Amino acid sequence: MSVLRDYATTVTQPTLPFAVPSRDGRDDMTRYDEVVAPDGGLRPAWKSMADLALALTPDELRRVEGEITRFLADDGVTYVRPDGGAQPWQLDPMPLVIDAPEWARLEIGLAQRAELLNAVLSDLYGPQTLLASGVVPSACVFGHSGFARPVARPGVVDTQPLLLSATDLGRDARGEWHVLTDRVQAPSGLGFAMENRRVIAQVLPDLYQGSDLHRMEPYFSALRAALLDSAPGVASPQVAVLSPGPHSETAFDQAFLANALGMPLVQGSDLVVRDGWVWMKPAGWPRTAPRERVDVIVRRVDAEWCDPLELRADSRLGVAGLAEAVRRGHVRLVNGLGAGVLENPGLMPFLPAACERLLGEQLRLPSVPTLWCGDPEARQQVLERLAADDPALIVRAIDEPRATLAAASPAELRARILAEPHRFVGQELLPLSQAPVWADRARAEAWPVVFRSFTLRYGSAYRPLVGGLATVLADADSGPVTKDVWVLKATQDDPDQGLIESAPPTISPTVPPLAPRALADMFWVGRYAERAEDLLRLLLTTHHQLEQLSRRPTSQAAESTDVLRGALRRLAGDAGPDADAELRALLLDATRTGGAAHALAHLRESLMGVRDQLSGDTWRVFSAIDRATRALRASPHAHRTAESAGRMLTAILSLQGVTASMMRDPGWHMIEAGRSLERALQLCHLLVATATRRRDYRADREVLEAMLTASESIVTYRRRYRGSVRTADALELLLLDGGNPRSLTFCLAALRGHLAAMPASTGSTRPERLLEHLETALDHVDVAVLTAPDGEHRPALTEFLVDVIAQLEQLADSVAHVHFESGPPPLPLSELALVEERAGA
Repeated sequence: MSVLRDYATTVTQPTLPFAVPSRDGRDDMTRYDEVVAPDGGLRPAWKSMADLALALTPDELRRVEGEITRFLADDGVTYVRPDGGAQPWQLDPMPLVIDAPEWARLEIGLAQRAELLNAVLSDLYGPQTLLASGVVPSACVFGHSGFARPVARPGVVDTQPLLLSATDLGRDARGEWHVLTDRVQAPSGLGFAMENRRVIAQVLPDLYQGSDLHRMEPYFSALRAALLDSAPGVASPQVAVLSPGPHSETAFDQAFLANALGMPLVQGSDLVVRDGWVWMKPAGWPRTAPRERVDVIVRRVDAEWCDPLELRADSRLGVAGLAEAVRRGHVRLVNGLGAGVLENPGLMPFLPAACERLLGEQLRLPSVPTLWCGDPEARQQVLERLAADDPALIVRAIDEPRATLAAASPAELRARILAEPHRFVGQELLPLSQAPVWADRARAEAWPVVFRSFTLRYGSAYRPLVGGLATVLADADSGPVTKDVWVLKATQDDPDQGLIESAPPTISPTVPPLAPRALADMFWVGRYAERAEDLLRLLLTTHHQLEQLSRRPTSQAAESTDVLRGALRRLAGDAGPDADAELRALLLDATRTGGAAHALAHLRESLMGVRDQLSGDTWRVFSAIDRATRALRASPHAHRTAESAGRMLTAILSLQGVTASMMRDPGWHMIEAGRSLERALQLCHLLVATATRRRDYRADREVLEAMLTASESIVTYRRRYRGSVRTADALELLLLDGGNPRSLTFCLAALRGHLAAMPASTGSTRPERLLEHLETALDHVDVAVLTAPDGEHRPALTEFLVDVIAQLEQLADSVAHVHFESGPPPLPLSELALVEERAGA
């Protein structure tokens, strides 16, 4: 059975509930279907690829669905819900397809709308002719939180403040496009759209290659060129993408964009305004003067959070003084600080008149019918329809998400509208078009769909992306279900995106410095990766000892098992008497500090902070770890613990292969420095738990072999000492052997080399001095003295190891102080004033 044939049969049956309520409450407004025409045949866009499309069977789509899930997981594609954490990105295999004639009409409307919004924005922050003439009511603009008063200065108006915009579109019952929302504050989704295209091209290669559609890659080249050109007078401008951080809803999208454009992904703490210019903070700031100026910022932080000095005082996401740098023309923001006012739905009723006033044209692409309650007649209509409980009307605030008022009763809405009428609008609930969605692994179902288009000012004109991102309006409790958008070419010879490839501009090569925050993330990447690896090795060794104990319950086996469990407790705390439950918790409980799950969770978070610096292969590591975690949660059997731990260890080891291919820049050196320091720490903790107590020969042999196995040195030891197991020999190998990558001597030497390569190192910085002191002490170590017993204990070894641990922790703190600190943390002005008042008192 063909999935599309089955879908066409279903949607043409008049008894099925695909209608939407009209004003009088009747279900008589049939949705427009994106695939099936009213006569049951395929629409023109799908007819051109009917042979391939109709060949899609349920079995084929089930295969495709599994591959989509795997590819997205391997790429680490997530969407972060404000209330639910990171969730897997969801992509439906069936694209939204638009043919060339329909796109030609839509493209003109999108380009005109972007030009209009640019003109409106210039006017609102400049001469304000729209407000003075009454075309746009002033209360509608000044009552919106997106109007940034600090940049409203007629003398310094940017005539092209809008470089990139997004538009959410939906069809009505007749198939006509309407604008649902304008996204200009920090338009997101380009990275997700490109990722969708990459995945669909891999899982449906025959359909993709057999469809003559526009490829998206040239658009990213145009975006890069437009950003570089937006810094006039700068020969080789530095462009950065400003992100709220890895916990942002669209963190993947921001990192993808930075990676695709070859531009650094920064956070507010990475930048500083000095002498009216924006700079990247160097390591050692403020002792070290900045050297790398930022000329263009692709802003993914909402305007109100961008400058704690002039906008929102409690912001930790922005850069103090950024608004002043913008006013001076020293930095270009994409988009400008005041662009958020254009997302005001209250402007929609006035855009047709604004278009005629500013462009001398009629508005081609209408907005969803909207009534601004600041107008008495419109307010009366909204109140009457509220009283009649009109299901085709929604009421929303002009600067709050639509869902904010979803649960409010008509009486509550009426009271709020009467109290502040200028802050509310009433909008028609469009009967959005429907598209097939592969929902239940058995058939395609019809769901309403919204299309997000992107428009870029390239050269002297606005050019919409020929394609985009479609979102299916599914369950509100789940993440968005998306579709790739295919726009077919009119002829095979049409250039992709309508752009003729030209020679790239000549740009001087640069190596953007890593900000102290990014260096800190890299350092912790190395530490958490090594911590997870060492814990997993110890856990696997312990699990093996438990199995041996169950088969051969000798006193020596019991003692070695207790010693290894003691080592786990030293690193991750006590989890109770049940050994199997303890090992499972170390792999599954991310809240247990020191456990493998905790280290892996923090490793992922640290990597997210520097995602623009990393290969896409990095995220395959976590895809494998997530699969191992799911398998362990699904099985209560003890053998699954070792199997999942082994798969996690394999994944972590593959991360070393990924980092081995990195450029030998400060970021790589910090990863390796963190790895070396953490390995030394973990080794010392393991030796404290296993080697500082004297036992009888048989017990000592089992403990020492387990210790050497956990430290990945058992093979070397056996080859060197030919079966003999002595504490002194083991310590010689693990502490002093400079050729053993697992030894303390080797780790300290590697750490010295990586620290010496850092820009802030001089040869005499505190970390380098502490490290030299530690290496000197290690050079004078006498193993015979360390292993000398005093009853059942080896006090000299215990004292030595505890002292080394303390020195390593002190060394880690000094590395953070020299290489990561960038001045005092930001404080809200109110808190700063309180501190000063107390100091004065």
